[in-house]
Amino acid sequence: MTQLTVDTSRQFDLFTKRQIQGGPRFLQRLADGLEDRPYTLFTLKPLGPVIGAEIEGVDLSEQVSPEVKEELHRALLEWKVLFFRDQDITSQQQLNFARQWGELENHPFLPKGAAAEITRFEKDANMKGQENNWHSDVSWRLEPSLGAVLRLSEVPPQGGDTLWADMGAAYDNLPEDVKERIDGLKAIHDFTPTFGRNMPPELLAQKQAEFPAAEHPVVRTHPETGRKTLFVNPVFTTRIIGLDEEEGEKLLQYLFQQAAIPEYQVRFHWEKNSVALWDNRATQHYASSDYYPNRRVAERISIIGDRPY
Repeated sequence: MTQLTVDTSRQFDLFTKRQIQGGPRFLQRLADGLEDRPYTLFTLKPLGPVIGAEIEGVDLSEQVSPEVKEELHRALLEWKVLFFRDQDITSQQQLNFARQWGELENHPFLPKGAAAEITRFEKDANMKGQENNWHSDVSWRLEPSLGAVLRLSEVPPQGGDTLWADMGAAYDNLPEDVKERIDGLKAIHDFTPTFGRNMPPELLAQKQAEFPAAEHPVVRTHPETGRKTLFVNPVFTTRIIGLDEEEGEKLLQYLFQQAAIPEYQVRFHWEKNSVALWDNRATQHYASSDYYPNRRVAERISIIGDRPY
């Protein structure tokens, strides 16, 4: 009988390299300096410790007052994504609500709804869901979205949830040596590997001239809260400036994995006429594609943001 010899020190070293270690994570919901205050104009129900809350008592079919909008915006900064249920609203009413956060985007590559500012995601047996990768919207723009309002008018019988990750929490929990390593680094974000993949060469060249690859910090500072958030994603971030390809890709793969940690996430189960409003500067999201061949119809309206720093 062969006896196996166990090299204990090598096993410990292997587990250290794999970072196999449980225990509590540091979960800070509010940016430093922000005070945790109650909400007085609606009811807010947290769905997790750091990200995601349902709002009750706000009717999106009507123009919300400046006071309600101000309190909703505070909730958005504090909870990163807000959910509203049973909102039987039109596309125009959805547009009216989104406009209260700023000028609206036109997405150059995705299907349109009833207006140019509406992106329509209509999935069924002929059009599979392909948004099941962690990403922040249009990070390939020089000025990525501030946020977005998403409404589902048709939901599948099962599945079709969307997950959001708090990228401030993801940054907070990075090892200190990793924080030091990525401080000041910049990365390239480009639509070409995704939306440009099947474009004819002439059209691709035209779109690349219209939307040149963007250079953004690996760690951005939230322009309103001052919080540092991890700002790279596997869909649009192509490389880190100043690092060779192998080293940069290895670092990116490690950073990409941070969004997948459940402690930083909220998962929302859609019902018909549910609405989500999220802060694209502070989060990434993932649309679960587990409902094929059932039908799922969503309309998204995005608010123009500013240049990350």
